[in-house]
Amino acid sequence: MGNILSVKDINVYYGAIHAVTDISFDVNEGEIVTLIGANGAGKSTTLNTISGLLRSKTGDIEFMGNSIAKMGPNKIVQNGLVMVPEGRRIFLGMTVLENLEMGAYTRPNSEIKESLEQVFELFPRLKERIHQIGGTLSGGEQQMLAMGRALMAKPKLIMLDEPSMGLAPLLVDLIFEIIKDLHKAGSTILLVEQNAKAALSIADRAYVLETGKIVKSGKGSELISDPVIKKAYLGA
Repeated sequence: MGNILSVKDINVYYGAIHAVTDISFDVNEGEIVTLIGANGAGKSTTLNTISGLLRSKTGDIEFMGNSIAKMGPNKIVQNGLVMVPEGRRIFLGMTVLENLEMGAYTRPNSEIKESLEQVFELFPRLKERIHQIGGTLSGGEQQMLAMGRALMAKPKLIMLDEPSMGLAPLLVDLIFEIIKDLHKAGSTILLVEQNAKAALSIADRAYVLETGKIVKSGKGSELISDPVIKKAYLGA
């Protein structure tokens, strides 16, 4: 498995607030890598910086061997790196189909039908609601739509920012089953998630963030049984 994403010594500020400090990590092709930590630890800031929505004062971000640190968000998507944002951010006034088509804006029309079929195979509920307005879907369905929209771009790497946020426990389980299915189908995934137990249970590797710094890293299976991690994040 080759390296697909390399984050090197990034430092991100909100005005005078130093939100992310000297963060470095890698994602290899075919992996699920998760960033865990408490609210305000810098997880979402890191994803937003990788996706071009924020800028790092230092370091570099390489995707598929090329620097994307100064690239615009649309160009980053065109290169195959797509984020499913926190809070889903679907187009509430558009239908399910229109939302999915928006996800494919970087791709030729000739490829869209095949991608739609793949999304509907993964999310049959979206096919049932193809002409329904996005804003009338349940929270779980909106999360599926946000993930389906990202897949329409045919990404080489999917970043998921808090996919379980605000969902009922049964739906959380469903979303994590879908993430596992995406992985089995060949997707490389960078996952930010406050539900540390669920994230570590499916991750190949994990990085623990505290106040904008990586304080621990390792295999998901090792960290889930680490006494310090259990006490701090798993309620054990």
